[in-house]
Amino acid sequence: MKISRVFDILEHQRNNYPKNDALCCKENNEWKKYSIDEFIQYSNRISYALLNSGLKKDDKISIISNNRPEWNFVDFGAMQSGIINVPVYPTISEADYKYIFNDAEVKIVFVSSEELYHKVMNIKKDVPSISEVYSFNPVSGAPHWLEFLAKGDVAQESQLQEIKKSITPDDISTIIYTSGTTGFPKGVMLTHKNIVSDIIAAKPLMPVNENHRALSFLPLNHSFEKMIIYLYITFGVSVYYAESMETIGDNLREVKPHIFTAVPRLLEKVYEKIVSKGLELKGIKRALFFWALRLGEQWDNQNPPGGLYMTQLNIARKLIFSKWKLALGNEVKMIVTGSAPMPQKLSRIFTAAGITIMEGYGLTETSPAATVNRFDLRFNKIGTVGQALPGVEIKIAADGEILIKGDIIMKGYYKRPDLTAEVIDADGWFHTGDVGEIDNEGFVKITDRKKELFKTSGGKYVAPQPIENKFKESFFIEQIMVIGDAKKFVSAIIVPSFSNIEKWCTNNQISFNTKEDLIKNSRVLEKFNEIVEELNKSFGHTEQIKKFTLITQEWTVPGGELTPTLKLKRKHLLQKYTREIDAMYAE
Repeated sequence: MKISRVFDILEHQRNNYPKNDALCCKENNEWKKYSIDEFIQYSNRISYALLNSGLKKDDKISIISNNRPEWNFVDFGAMQSGIINVPVYPTISEADYKYIFNDAEVKIVFVSSEELYHKVMNIKKDVPSISEVYSFNPVSGAPHWLEFLAKGDVAQESQLQEIKKSITPDDISTIIYTSGTTGFPKGVMLTHKNIVSDIIAAKPLMPVNENHRALSFLPLNHSFEKMIIYLYITFGVSVYYAESMETIGDNLREVKPHIFTAVPRLLEKVYEKIVSKGLELKGIKRALFFWALRLGEQWDNQNPPGGLYMTQLNIARKLIFSKWKLALGNEVKMIVTGSAPMPQKLSRIFTAAGITIMEGYGLTETSPAATVNRFDLRFNKIGTVGQALPGVEIKIAADGEILIKGDIIMKGYYKRPDLTAEVIDADGWFHTGDVGEIDNEGFVKITDRKKELFKTSGGKYVAPQPIENKFKESFFIEQIMVIGDAKKFVSAIIVPSFSNIEKWCTNNQISFNTKEDLIKNSRVLEKFNEIVEELNKSFGHTEQIKKFTLITQEWTVPGGELTPTLKLKRKHLLQKYTREIDAMYAE
């Protein structure tokens, strides 16, 4: 069977990998498993109910939910009915919901919880298109999604089959609204062809098969996780949904996945926990632990060390790194990362430990994967985001911007041909807004966002992202924003990692009552001066941070400081910390 539309992958799995655990989730402390047959049945029942509710081809529905099988049932049920799913982040504001629902003219909304149900009901009166809101969890006063299923009628099967036949690869599969760091969200229209071409191109690069399990915890409404779940389904990988971000550790040990996706910050936190446990060791155990870490830091995929090093590494893998793998379920072969740059040190250590880090790059507009470092370490270069996927062309414009071309490029921005024309040129090249380089082997390196480069008053251009990424490698820095546009020198606002700095204070007999006390303490400031001076050595004189301010409030999505993909909203932060910034440049 040829896969040409996203929903074709369900029949493809049933025909090739008839799984009993196609989708799995935790219910009442037990893993509930849905077979591929049940997956298809539920998706069909959603289709019948949507058709019975009067929805027609190209009408829109929306899902606001944590990751769970019901998400997939609704997604596939809508797609195969020609109805467009507009998935939305649970963490965005009511104002954003109102804008997206009105712009897309969403007719039915599915939510997962009481909080989200009330959020939608609060704005329903301002969104005339919404007729119904259903909840996956039982919520007082809210119609349950099973009530929606009951609207369906199997007699509509022939109607559904006719609709499925009429859907072409060029039809829109989903509209995903990207928040961006400024302005209103834009609806990215992705066709079946966009997504299917990405799935088919990515599969040979990661050797997953029907004997493998994946754990999923990144949001399904994000194009990265959405596409990779489609890939798992296509090739028979069993999908297990983590209960929550807090239970990932337990779920890893229970599920024993062979693969999962993660953002770098999550792996940084895993690493920090491992190192903090290493610091508690004594004597020979502690010495062995840090010897293994130093070995790992020397790893290079392109030039794997041989001889004595490999003998030592095999000992380190047996004595130290085996315990890391155990904490991750003991079966994990690869971790796919994206969304932000992966610290090179972590890529080296994890890969040396026997867990291949596959760092990739793309945007919602590219369906999303455009490049990836392969599982085969000959085609995995640490410090890059890998080579282009088969069928994808990449080039660097005269001003350094990364341009991408291929079947993965979106149809355009919904209702915004003007904005579409700004990013897709007459020759079909998509202008990413990212600045980068391509080496002679085709490996792509991202250096910054085009709009985030700034010029100091001395006329020197500075890319803030590489500086921020380097500084976040410190255990004592949770978040950082580098400043310096039209200023005499580069400065930074730093949010300390309070769990780590408080531990350091306790170990050094430094007393404090509040976080405000802590960031004003002279010894703490001295410690941060040392950290900044040490990390500054990685950069040229004009890029080095000359002054910094510590703050107590962590930046969040609900707080408006971060986008849902955890990128800094720089304009908002610059306004918020005007007083602190002015003080650093006052002299």
